[in-house]
Amino acid sequence: MNRVYIKTYGCQMNERDSDAVAAMLRGKGYSLVDNEFDADVVLLNTCSVRDQAEQKAIGKAGHLAKRKRKDPNFILGIMGCMAQNRGDELVDKLPDLDLVVGTQKFHRVPEHLDSMIATLQGQGPRPDTIVDLAEELDSQNTIKSHVDDKLQVTAFVSIMQGCNMKCSYCIVPKTRGAERARPMDEIVKEIKELAAKGTREVTLLGQIVNQYGIREFPFVDKKSPFVQLLEKVHEIDGIERIRFTSPHPVGFKDDLIECYGRLPKLCEYLHFPMQSGSDRILKAMRRPYSIEKFRSIIKKMRAVRPDMYISTDVIVGFPGETEEDFELTRKHFEEIGFDMAYLFKYSVRPDTTAEPLGDPVTKEQKEERNQILLEILGKRSLERNQALVGTVEEVLFEGPAKKGENMFLGRTRGNRVVLVKASPRLVGQFAPVKFERATASTLFGELVLEGVEAQSA
Repeated sequence: MNRVYIKTYGCQMNERDSDAVAAMLRGKGYSLVDNEFDADVVLLNTCSVRDQAEQKAIGKAGHLAKRKRKDPNFILGIMGCMAQNRGDELVDKLPDLDLVVGTQKFHRVPEHLDSMIATLQGQGPRPDTIVDLAEELDSQNTIKSHVDDKLQVTAFVSIMQGCNMKCSYCIVPKTRGAERARPMDEIVKEIKELAAKGTREVTLLGQIVNQYGIREFPFVDKKSPFVQLLEKVHEIDGIERIRFTSPHPVGFKDDLIECYGRLPKLCEYLHFPMQSGSDRILKAMRRPYSIEKFRSIIKKMRAVRPDMYISTDVIVGFPGETEEDFELTRKHFEEIGFDMAYLFKYSVRPDTTAEPLGDPVTKEQKEERNQILLEILGKRSLERNQALVGTVEEVLFEGPAKKGENMFLGRTRGNRVVLVKASPRLVGQFAPVKFERATASTLFGELVLEGVEAQSA
């Protein structure tokens, strides 16, 4: 009864939450398995940002519920943003659910499972579905200590929870609550523990990560709390690369831009959500910046780091988006030259300020606009990768590739995926790689470090 499988939908923050729950469960004696068929307990960590993500999770839960009807001892739970957003409605829709846990109660999952398993083993009556969605003071401090004996070459570190922005399309403030920062010293302690276990790269996570501690902690020498945190992480021995996601143009000041010129461990990669290239649509989205302000920040970034790699988010088909609005998005998207992007077709989210606007842009229009941006992105990404062919860069190897004998996956500082035929002993190590060919998404190369064999015997 102690084998658990966790399936994660959505963003890196959800992945981080799943890692934390897995670590807590291991600490309580549970065994984490790699597929649902070997599990006694399946937990779905869900996303509510897009309707499609919710529908996938609901479909999966419905499929698993069939198994539960055949095996009453099988435990099925939903946690995360969709659980927080839809709560009791999920129980009505999926009466076979055992557990619904919100975004501030991840740390209660082991306790709830212990209680449920005890009842299944005859130590009490089987409880009704457990629904735990209440807000909890200092819940931001519970998603930590994901260090265990398993090597994590790269690790996500949550530095805050919640969001105070009021983007009209976004449900996150409802599902994650208001901004709450973890103490700086606790974050540094967690990263030091990771480094001691072999982690070489960390990604700092926050809904609006550059707003970290803006209300809790003072500015020092005109540096924001987030910049202060970057400096502290930079000093940690063993950590060689630092990334963060996702920032907001609001609060992206010169003190942060200057970090890219003075903190060598801070990678020359930035995920920077644009959302639209039309000021009219940005205003309707309640994104408090102009496209020129957005571009001015990127211009400053590239002045500090000319080799900067930049990715973004764009929503097409927001209510009221005209052909002229989309043309502005297309124009700025192409001129900025993003190296990667998450492109979304707008979907109505309940309880957002955009909900009353409906969904007037047709599916066909959204698909057409999405494809236009995808084509621009594919061309840009291919050109950027092809320009690297024949050059050598340092690659951090993360583990075996999904396909190919003796093929291993790594990343450059610019977050480009690299595939190399190599030895397993390179996992967790840095090695120079000469790039020999490229696709839009992947670089292929060979090790060039003298004394390192390309393939183990």
